[in-house]
Amino acid sequence: MAKPVDPNKEEKYATSILNRKELPNRLIIDNAINGDNSVVTLSQQKMNDLQLISGNAVMLQSKCRETICIVHADNTCPNDRIRMNRVIRNNLRVHSSDIISIQGLKDVQYGKRIHVLPIDDTVQGITGNLLKVYLKPYFAEADRPVREGDVFIVHAAMHAVEFKVIKTEPSPYCIVTSRTSIHCDGDPIKREEEEEISLNEIGYDDIGGVRKQLVQIKEMVELPLKHPQLFKTIGAKPPRSILLYGPPGTGKSLIARAVANEIGAFFFLINGLEIVSKSAGESESNLRKTFEEAEKKSPAIIFIDKLDAIAPKREKTHGEVERSIVSQLLTLIDGLKQRSNVIVMAATRQRNLIDPAVRHFGCFDREIDTGIPNAADRLEILRIHTKNMKLDGDVNLEQISNETHGYVGADLASLCSEAALQQIREKKHVIDLEEHTINAEVLNSLVITQENFRFALNQSNASALREIVVEVPTTTWEDVGCSDHGKRLLQQLVKYPFQHPEKFLEFGTTPSRAVFLYGPPGCGKTLLAKAIANECQANFISINVLELLSIRTGEPEADVRDVFDKARRAAPCILFLDELDLIARDGSVRYGGDAAHRVANQILIEMDGMSAKENVFIIGAAVGCDIIHPIFFKTGRFDHIIIIPLPDEQSRLTIFKVCLKNSPVAEDVDFDYLVNKTNKFTGSDIKNICLRTGQLAAREFIEKQEQTTTTTTLNQLFKISRCHFDKRSLVHPDEPFYFADICAGPGGFSFGFTLKGKSDFALQKFLASTPETFDPYYDVKDLDGDGDIFKSENIDALQNYVNKCTMHNGV
Repeated sequence: MAKPVDPNKEEKYATSILNRKELPNRLIIDNAINGDNSVVTLSQQKMNDLQLISGNAVMLQSKCRETICIVHADNTCPNDRIRMNRVIRNNLRVHSSDIISIQGLKDVQYGKRIHVLPIDDTVQGITGNLLKVYLKPYFAEADRPVREGDVFIVHAAMHAVEFKVIKTEPSPYCIVTSRTSIHCDGDPIKREEEEEISLNEIGYDDIGGVRKQLVQIKEMVELPLKHPQLFKTIGAKPPRSILLYGPPGTGKSLIARAVANEIGAFFFLINGLEIVSKSAGESESNLRKTFEEAEKKSPAIIFIDKLDAIAPKREKTHGEVERSIVSQLLTLIDGLKQRSNVIVMAATRQRNLIDPAVRHFGCFDREIDTGIPNAADRLEILRIHTKNMKLDGDVNLEQISNETHGYVGADLASLCSEAALQQIREKKHVIDLEEHTINAEVLNSLVITQENFRFALNQSNASALREIVVEVPTTTWEDVGCSDHGKRLLQQLVKYPFQHPEKFLEFGTTPSRAVFLYGPPGCGKTLLAKAIANECQANFISINVLELLSIRTGEPEADVRDVFDKARRAAPCILFLDELDLIARDGSVRYGGDAAHRVANQILIEMDGMSAKENVFIIGAAVGCDIIHPIFFKTGRFDHIIIIPLPDEQSRLTIFKVCLKNSPVAEDVDFDYLVNKTNKFTGSDIKNICLRTGQLAAREFIEKQEQTTTTTTLNQLFKISRCHFDKRSLVHPDEPFYFADICAGPGGFSFGFTLKGKSDFALQKFLASTPETFDPYYDVKDLDGDGDIFKSENIDALQNYVNKCTMHNGV
C-alpha cells in the first residue's frame, strides 16, 4: 500500500530545481525591488545561524570582488537567499541566482573623509552643486558603509547620477556618518572597462507585475545557459525556445533583455516586420546569419519580436515567402546543437495568430502569458517607475493603481512621464530653456504631486482596451428604479464573488460566473448591470450581440473570442451581453442565420472556459427567457435567472425623482399623482416624460424671456410645474395617429407619448379619412384635468375597434 503524502511537506516541483544545497555562509542572490544601495537582507533564522544582528556591517565576497553592506532581517526571504539591489550586484560583478559568501565585520571604523566623483555619462546636461543636491541628502538618510572602487547611484532632482568612491579614510572601507567630510572635487570620470554595463541597464528589478512569469523564465532560461551539465547528466534535452504572448506593452521585450543582462548573455533582436524581405531567400539568409552568430557568442538569447509577422496562420497568408521563412525558422530551432547555449525567445500579442506548426513540441512548446496586470501588479510597476522621481508627500500610488484598470506597464510608464512633464510645465517660469545646461538647484525644486498624476490620468487611457469601450460606470443604486429584490439578488450573485472569493473556497464550492436578466424593454436591465459594476468597482463592457455578427466566414467566432479576451484583460470586469435572444432562440428560426448560430456556440465555448480566477462576470439580457434555448441555462452558464418587471409605485417614484433631480421643480408637482398616472410604464417611458416636460418648460422660458427684461426675477421664479406635465405633445388633427401608435405598442395608453412615425401609409389613409369615428371615445371635457384625450374606461373597447378596423382595411 502506498504511503500517504503529507500535504505539509509537499514539494513545489515547478521551482524546486532552482534550489541549491545550503552552506553556512554561502547564499544565492535574490532581487530586492527598490532596495537600498547599502543594505542586504536575510531571513531571521539565517541571521541567527550566522550570529548576526540587524544593523551589523557585513563583508560580501564573490569570485572576483568584495564590498561592504549593512544587513537587516526580512522574514519573507528564504533561508538560502540574500536579497540585494542591482547596485550591490554590480559592485560584486555578479548576477541574480549567483552564489556569494557573507561574513560579519567587527569594529568597522567611522570615516573621517571620503572622496567621490561622478561618472561622466550620468551628469551630462547638469550643472550646479552636486554635493549639495545629491551627496549630502543621500548620506544624511542613514549611516552608509562605502568601499574604495565601489559605484553607487543617487536619485535626486528627477535625475539619477552615479558616483564612484575614489578614496576613503581609513582605507579601504569605512562608514560615512554626519561627521564624515565628503569631497567631490575633480572632473567626472569615465567608466572602467568592467563597468561598461551601466546601472541604468534593464534588470529584474526594473520589471514589475510579472513575478510568476519570471520564475518560469528563470527555470527555462537560466538553468540551460548557466548549468547545462544538469541536463547532460540526466540525458535530457533542455528547453530551447519560449513563446511570450500578451497585449502590447506588457513587458515581453523587457523581460527578454532583462534575462540577457542578468545572466550576462549576448542579446540578438530579430524584428518580425523588418526581417521579411521581398527578395527571394534574403529573409532566410538573415535568419541563418543570426543563429550562426549567436552560436559563436554563446551563451546567447535570440529574441524574435512580432513572431506573427513571419509565422502567421496559413489561412491568413497567401504568399510563399512567409511559408519559406517558417520552414527555415523551424529548421534552425530544431538544428540548434544540444549544448550550444542558445535560447530562442519570441513574442506575439496573440498566440492564436501563430502557425500551429511553430508551436509543436521542440519549437515554442513553452508558452508564457504576460497578461494585463492587476491592482497589486500595477502598484509594483508604479513604484518601479517612480523610484527615480521626486514625489510629493500627497502622492498616493495605491489609489492610482486602483484607478488604472486595464493599464499595462507601458501605459503606466507613460502616465508617470506625463505627470513629470506636467510638473515641468508648471515650473517653466524658473527654467531657462535657452541655456544648454540646467542648474541642479532648479532641478531639485521639481516635485511631482498627486495633482500632476490626476492630470495625467485624464490625458491617458488603457492601450490594451482601446478597440472596445471599457468603462467604470458611475451609475449607483439610487439611479436605478428597480425592485429591491432584484438588487439584492445581483449583489449576492455578482458582488460577493468579486469581494469574498475565499469564502466560497472555504465551503468547497465555486461562485456563479453568469446571470440572466429578462424583462420588458426600458425596465433598467442595462442600468442594473452598470450599478452592480460600480458597486464592485469593476470595469464594464457592454456588447450588443448584433455587433458580433459578420457575414465573413470565421469572423464572428474571432470577434467573440476577442471580446472575452478583452474582458479577461480588464478584470475585474462585468461583460454585459444585450439582446441575447437574437442569437439564442429556442428553435430553428434565428436572426442572422448560420452566423448567429456560430456566435451562440462560441459564446457557450467561452463561458465554459471561464474560471473563477479570471475575475470576470457575465450578465445576459433579453426581453424574455422562454424564447432562449435551454442549453444557455445549464449549470456553469446562465444558471441564475432574474426577472426585471415593470416598475412598481415606489420604483416609479424613484425614477421620477432621479430624472428630475437636476431640474427646478415647482411645489405644485405632485409626484404621487404622477406615479398613479403612470401605471405599467417602463422606466424609459418615465424618463421620456421628464425629458419632454423639461424641453417644454425650457421653450416657454425662452419665449417669456424674449418678452421681458427682468431676467433675474424670471430665472428665480420659473420652474417645471404641473401644467407642463398636463400638456399634450400633439395637436388635434394628429390625435388619431397618436392613439393608433399607442394601441399598436406594448406600453398601454398614457399621456406624454408622441407618435413615433407615420410610415404606414394605409393606416394614415384610414385614420385621416374617418376622424369622426373616434369622437364617442374622446374625453372632450377633460373633467379630471389630467390632459388625457381619451376616456380611460373606453380604452379597451377603442383598442379592439382600431385593431378590427385596421385589419379590415388591410393595414
